[in-house]
Amino acid sequence: MFKVFLGMISVTLVWGYTWVTMKIAISDIPPILFSSLRLLIGAIPLFILLIIQRKRLKAGKENFKNYLIMSLFMALGYMGILTYGMQFVDSGKTSVLVYTMPIFVTIISHYKLSEKVTIYKMVGLIFGLVGLLFILGTEIIKFDPKVVFGELLVLISALSWATANVFSKLKFKNIDIIHMNAWQLIMGTIFLFIFSLILEPNHSIEWSNEAVLSLLFNGLFSTAFTFVVWFWVLKKIDASKASMALMFVPILGIIFGWLQLGEIITTGIIIGALLICAGIFMNMYNFKSTTRISLK
Repeated sequence: MFKVFLGMISVTLVWGYTWVTMKIAISDIPPILFSSLRLLIGAIPLFILLIIQRKRLKAGKENFKNYLIMSLFMALGYMGILTYGMQFVDSGKTSVLVYTMPIFVTIISHYKLSEKVTIYKMVGLIFGLVGLLFILGTEIIKFDPKVVFGELLVLISALSWATANVFSKLKFKNIDIIHMNAWQLIMGTIFLFIFSLILEPNHSIEWSNEAVLSLLFNGLFSTAFTFVVWFWVLKKIDASKASMALMFVPILGIIFGWLQLGEIITTGIIIGALLICAGIFMNMYNFKSTTRISLK
């Protein structure tokens, strides 16, 4: 059990610090190109792991379409849009907005997975909505177009991540998770690289030590390492219990952004982050009550 706890701690710390390293990297590397390289670096160890485990490498005709759709949701919809929007948003605030994902999952699952919304989940949704208002309220009032645009992109990326999670539940019940992710990462690498060539043709690149180290951290640790550890943890304990660790990621993102990048932590961000974390808890924790609410 200690190894499981250690695994959860390591994943949470890595994901919490990821936002700082992403912010550092995209100041020197174009955001879409950065995402493409990150996915490539993350895919390579997964394919090596498949080889070591002597599992098949080919995607197969029966899986290709679903892998392609998954890569569109995760690589383009989540990673590409997220990184592009992060140019205009602080790393700490980005981490909070992205982790509205479990709340979006609750809504989508109600319609697609027949996982009905209980009264606890409804309270969680309200907490999440109010938390968003606290975070976005200042920018909406001041209306800094770039910041608001970036925040909306981050929220769209969270919605895409949530959609990918629900899609994986629908389509990948009997699929090897490492095989699926290795392929959706490599497909996403190709998609993002093409988009980078189209959208970032004249963008300057500075291969600074900080940018390269941040890129390696995101590829090897934030993508490959945490993926393997996270799914190992999910095999050992209930998913609902493991997912509680997600609550600490945005909090750590805010703290790391403040410590390393000097990002300002406002009262609105603190209140909003706490409300969103409470919303995640209400949506993830397995309460005994089965009271359901009908959404139409």
